[in-house]
Amino acid sequence: METEIDRMKKMPIEDFLARLGHHPVQRRANAVWYRSPYREEKTPSFKVNPEKNLWYDFGEGKGGNIFALAGEFIRTDDFLAQVKYVAEMSGMPLPEHEPRQSSGVRQAGGQSFEDVEILPLQNRALLHYLQERGIPSAIAVANCKEIRYTMHGKRYFAVAFGNGSGGYEIRNPFFKGCVPPKDVTLLPSGSTVCNVHEGFMDYLSARALGIGNGEDHLVLNSVSNAAKAFRYLDGYGRINCYLDNDEAGRRTLEALGTRYGERVSDCSGIYGGCKDLNEHLQKTLAGRLTQHENEKKSKSIKM
Repeated sequence: METEIDRMKKMPIEDFLARLGHHPVQRRANAVWYRSPYREEKTPSFKVNPEKNLWYDFGEGKGGNIFALAGEFIRTDDFLAQVKYVAEMSGMPLPEHEPRQSSGVRQAGGQSFEDVEILPLQNRALLHYLQERGIPSAIAVANCKEIRYTMHGKRYFAVAFGNGSGGYEIRNPFFKGCVPPKDVTLLPSGSTVCNVHEGFMDYLSARALGIGNGEDHLVLNSVSNAAKAFRYLDGYGRINCYLDNDEAGRRTLEALGTRYGERVSDCSGIYGGCKDLNEHLQKTLAGRLTQHENEKKSKSIKM
């Protein structure tokens, strides 16, 4: 039976390095060249063989598999420490158990969350996951937590976003779920305007884009929770909706419009052509990067 360690060992070293912010300088047959990711150098001497999934640093005269590479980053030969580092950086479940606080067992759709522990968000792999989706670390840390839990005897970790009833929406690159109870999340600031988002990734995207600064925000955490939002939305003079551009989003907008009439504004035009606000954020950032690169090329040509 394949173990978690076996799966980690098979993770492409190129993907692992990319998660850490290191990208190839040159590609050749059966060889990808980098500047050493763990020491300073100008001439690339760090080689990855994608076929064998091995690396070799000609400058240091050493190489090996992904665990040996992790050892170079954290400066240790301790195998368990290397495994832990790979797990944290790749968002994979930890194969070993760590001492932790137990929060009992919670059920969600037949899934059992055991030994639930809520911590400040600081895991680098999780922060990198959010950054890949356009969410700056400062916004993520200010609005989210880190959850560690056991499921089916294995230990996992994810980004956690709390709701009004003590439950959490949880995300990592491989899993999307909820630690119940399920509920909406109100983020008040004393405004008479409330911005409604379908999921917490859209709310974080709004923060990143500067949407609704100084105003209240409400995250449905699922369109099925729309009725639960009424107890909060009834008191607002204006309700700006940033719902998904799909059938479920349109039905929810209609339901809110039926209840609140002209107080409801459909703001989905801001991200027309995108499924949701987070997709719009990612495309906006990609466009800015392309523009910046084109400007650099233009300047170099003129020089």
